[in-house]
Amino acid sequence: MKNLPVRMARWSAAHPWRSIVGWFVFVVLCLGIGITVGTNAATTEDFRIGEAGRGEAIAAEGGLQQRPVEHVLITAKPGTGKLDIAAADSAAADVAARMGKLPEVLSVTDPVRGADNTTVRVTVTMKGPELDGKEHVDPLLEQTAAVQKANPGLRVEETGSPSISKGVDKLRGDDLARTEMIALPVTLITLLLVFSSVAMALVPLLLALSSIAAAVGLTMVASHVFPDNGISTNIILLIGLAVGVDYTLFYLKREREERARAGGKLSPQAVVELAAATSGRAVVISGLAVAVSSATLYLADDVIFSSIATGAVLVTLVAVVSSLTVLPALLAKLGMRAERRAERRAARGLAPKKQKTHKTGPGRLTAAVLRPVAKHPVAALTVTVVALLALAAPVLGLKLTDMGRETHSRSIATMQVYDRLNAAYPELKSMHQVVVRADADRSPEVTAALRELAADVKDDPRLSGTSQLTTSPDERISMLQLQVPHHVSSDKAQSSLKDIRDTYLPETVGQVKGAETAVTGDVARYTDYPAHQEQKLPLIIGALLLVTFAMTVWAFRSVVLGLVGILLNLLSAAASLGILVMVFQHTWAEGLVDFTSTGSIGTRVPLFLFVILFGLSMDYQVFVISRVREAALRGVPTRKAVIEGVGSSAGVVTSAAVIMVTVFASFAALHIIEMKQIGFSLAVAVLLDAFVIRMLVLPSLMLLLGEANWWPSRGVRRARRSTEQAPRPLESVG
Repeated sequence: MKNLPVRMARWSAAHPWRSIVGWFVFVVLCLGIGITVGTNAATTEDFRIGEAGRGEAIAAEGGLQQRPVEHVLITAKPGTGKLDIAAADSAAADVAARMGKLPEVLSVTDPVRGADNTTVRVTVTMKGPELDGKEHVDPLLEQTAAVQKANPGLRVEETGSPSISKGVDKLRGDDLARTEMIALPVTLITLLLVFSSVAMALVPLLLALSSIAAAVGLTMVASHVFPDNGISTNIILLIGLAVGVDYTLFYLKREREERARAGGKLSPQAVVELAAATSGRAVVISGLAVAVSSATLYLADDVIFSSIATGAVLVTLVAVVSSLTVLPALLAKLGMRAERRAERRAARGLAPKKQKTHKTGPGRLTAAVLRPVAKHPVAALTVTVVALLALAAPVLGLKLTDMGRETHSRSIATMQVYDRLNAAYPELKSMHQVVVRADADRSPEVTAALRELAADVKDDPRLSGTSQLTTSPDERISMLQLQVPHHVSSDKAQSSLKDIRDTYLPETVGQVKGAETAVTGDVARYTDYPAHQEQKLPLIIGALLLVTFAMTVWAFRSVVLGLVGILLNLLSAAASLGILVMVFQHTWAEGLVDFTSTGSIGTRVPLFLFVILFGLSMDYQVFVISRVREAALRGVPTRKAVIEGVGSSAGVVTSAAVIMVTVFASFAALHIIEMKQIGFSLAVAVLLDAFVIRMLVLPSLMLLLGEANWWPSRGVRRARRSTEQAPRPLESVG
């Protein structure tokens, strides 16, 4: 009763108003400071990875970096027949004139007619870094709309990286708002069913939301160390609602249990302290496990994963702090209010209000599940493990790709224009950029070698046959751009990149002494990112396994349980990933889950799934095994302790799982395919973890291990001996 959670709970329960006010001051300060310092958004430089990133850096050194580009496409209005070329040329000239006057525009090309004279295109290059284009594209869209209004007989549309990114951001925002409208009411309803009290149901939700608010502010501050790529808010909402409600739920359920056990003989403050001594410790261990597991994402050396890690770590730690500080204060206030209500009833001569009995054992369904597990642990373990391995089998066919621009939802208007533009001008689908850095006196040799390379690939059917050579003012940097009439994910685009890197480049520019070369561009970016993730994956998974093992051993002083935790988490994650592959790499579920299959899984999804699931699984594992260990430390035989611990924790684990699944499943409804895959996989993972791993695999395995569960800890054995040696009551003697 002297550990940190108890001491914090004791102070908070004794000074409830100070704790409550202090918490909300903390939240306001976090938000205020965050808004004051602002968010440090990730720049183009932060996304550079592999050879493609090195090539971009060389190009930028010579002022040849990629700029934000927009295309204005002019076609005949649907249903009006053939395009009026004269009218289209006039509209294109108007577009060019308008765009050229904008301060956001660097250059405008002459109008380009399509091969069959059914389209006219004007390409506009914007000023500034590539990633900043979406922030300044509105004036361009306004001018395009003005030309459309002036030419009602034509269809004048705009697309490009900036306008598409803007559309994606808007769609993501709309999706998140819809997600909140689903997740919050379902969470509240679930909590009402658990507690049968509006006040008790609102507490977890309010604490989770306030934790999310504080974490958003802290993430803004942290972005000045780990730049924010725009996804951290999504992650904070996803993880914050799940763990925030979970931790509060664990604490509340234990407080209710201790209050019922005390039968009114203990003060609200004392009951809160008892809950802190048990569930409070579990919350701290679970929160640290989620935070440390999430922190392994920093090892990916990638701005996206760093942003995810920062959001997950901060919101988890804030949720833990709220559970240890303001939650005990709220529970103490609610307990004191209940006492005063009882005193008023007594003063009026009314009988005490009948308290709802709190059942601590397993429910009917849980008992029905545990009964065959207890009788036949070998069969239960064998059947469930074989089933999970069967679900994991599709992982062998896992295909990872970076979800390129062409995978975005067609509900974004600019993506529909993007499709029409690529159909009319296939050479715009993607490109290769061969970048060379050499001494200025080598410039003639470099230029000749690049021209030779362009000639070598001119008739390659995988390329468009067009090229553009540019050189920096100091003649040290040169870049050859080759257009590719295929999407970056296609086999032709991929194979052409490999041949340029492995064959064409070494045979030409590679012969120039002292020249540094790199191939970048759309296809190279798409290729190098998954390769980088695959390279980092073993390091992160290894660190994750080590962290999970160390946290479990530290929590329970048991090497055996540390190994069990690793095996069960791997099994759960593998089965979840297998189901994800079955659903998203094929087309049979497109109608059910509302997506268009790319035949692949987003390159970030498996790593995110493993890291977050390993952390969240510790919630259930710590809570369940803590109850088992509590019983064992009371001298209960391990076999009985396992059934008792799993049974008594089943209700809260089930309630927490329902809430988590609701939150994650609402993300599966998003239009962004990678977020949809993340939400779906986490929802499936939590279902498997809570209802299969913790209800079937864990108890059957612990039953088979028996006393070996606690090796090398001697605490349980000492407790067993103390119980056996304790004097028996007099009435039982004789």
